[in-house]
Amino acid sequence: VSVCFPSLHHRVSYAGRMTMTRPALLCVLLAVASAATAGDDDGCVPRNFGHGSVACECNSTRCDSPGAVGSPPVGRFLTFLTSREGKRLEKGQGFVRNGTAGAGAEYNVVRVPMASCDFSTRLYTYADTPEDFQLLNFTLAPEDLQMKIPLLQRAQALSPRPLSLLASAWSAPAWLKTNGALIGKGTLKGVAGGKAHKTWANYYVRFLDEYSKHNLTFWAMTTGNEPTAGMMTNYSFQALGFTPETQRDWVSLDLGPAIALSKYPKTQLLILDDQRLLLPHWARVVLNDIHAARYIHGIGVHWYFDRIAPADLTLSTTHHLFPEYYLFGTEACAGWIPLDRGVKLGSWDRAEEYAHDITEDLNHYVTGWTDWNLALDMGGGPNWAKNFADSTIIVDKTRDIFYKQPTFYVMTHFSKFLLEGSQRVGVSFSAHTDLEVTAFIRPDKSTVMTVLNRSDRDVQFEVWDPATGYIPSVSPGHSILTVIWQAQ
Repeated sequence: VSVCFPSLHHRVSYAGRMTMTRPALLCVLLAVASAATAGDDDGCVPRNFGHGSVACECNSTRCDSPGAVGSPPVGRFLTFLTSREGKRLEKGQGFVRNGTAGAGAEYNVVRVPMASCDFSTRLYTYADTPEDFQLLNFTLAPEDLQMKIPLLQRAQALSPRPLSLLASAWSAPAWLKTNGALIGKGTLKGVAGGKAHKTWANYYVRFLDEYSKHNLTFWAMTTGNEPTAGMMTNYSFQALGFTPETQRDWVSLDLGPAIALSKYPKTQLLILDDQRLLLPHWARVVLNDIHAARYIHGIGVHWYFDRIAPADLTLSTTHHLFPEYYLFGTEACAGWIPLDRGVKLGSWDRAEEYAHDITEDLNHYVTGWTDWNLALDMGGGPNWAKNFADSTIIVDKTRDIFYKQPTFYVMTHFSKFLLEGSQRVGVSFSAHTDLEVTAFIRPDKSTVMTVLNRSDRDVQFEVWDPATGYIPSVSPGHSILTVIWQAQ
């Protein structure tokens, strides 16, 4: 359904309220194995498109699913394996040793664009009447009333857990901007505290008002998608420019007070919503101002330039400077690079990029991670700006089928098994390894460990949990593995 408006963002289930560390330590004992373990068919209908792995074909009546997954009994463990060779959440189990030797992905946070973005079919805002500073003509668009809202309501009804909605705006109405257009380089007219800035802040509250009429309330809002984009000359789609200084002042004088004095004072506010390479500078400018900081709860980051922005220098540094504000991944997608653009059905390289980035983020204090689009068509759209990309689900509307990409299963390894409220624990290794690992204690006191192997070789290992014992397993080359066990 979301191919009609593929601007809904879904997030994995560790939604901004997770404690990230606790004084516990797991040890991984390593050995090299010679071959991958074999397994039975996991329900996927595989289709190979020549991009390194397979996509799983689904239609309106049949689709593979891991089903409901609970915690294993004490003394046993569960594993779930996705691999380049074609495994998709293949379930395994075993016994914890004394000595060495649900249905669906369960996303629980949804990022909702406020009016149009590049993945819309047209440009619009909710207040396109010039000089309407009182927002008397503010109105939701047909895209909201006929598509977004019904889909959100349906998703909420189907979800076993409450959905947390997160709103992001791409651009203010053109008449509020210095360039008089939704696209390109442009900022709000005037200065913070002025009527244009006040109107834009009130626009956020009016959005909350209109969605609340449909029994949809928002956990959080961001200060706007990629504020640096609006500072770029000839930027090709919707944007609104802010510097950290102007964002600080707008939050302090306009947006923060508007939300605090509205009917939605519990709606949280995330700053930045842009590349992590802007950290920690952006956070320092905004959060060192007490007048702005008192309205802010978190910092949103995008993944697009993570390769040139080391997590230690950006994420961890920001966390240690401002530990009371959570970090939250607010956008990511594959297929956005010009030389590697669009859909690649069955791409395993893109699945490993997702798994690596999520694991790295989690290990550096990030508490949630956004996949841009829930679903796109075979061309990586629709997108009015032709800024096509890939998605975890690709719809072939001509054949009434859809494909679940390897990235979908990677997301599920986190969203289904890593529950909100989990606490990250330390992991040490007995030797150097290519494995990338993150581990958490869940609210039900079970432990979940996710193991990414981007190498060509299989790695046999054991997990030693002082509270439980030894858990033997193997990580096949080019795979992602989830291990779950219950403490004694």
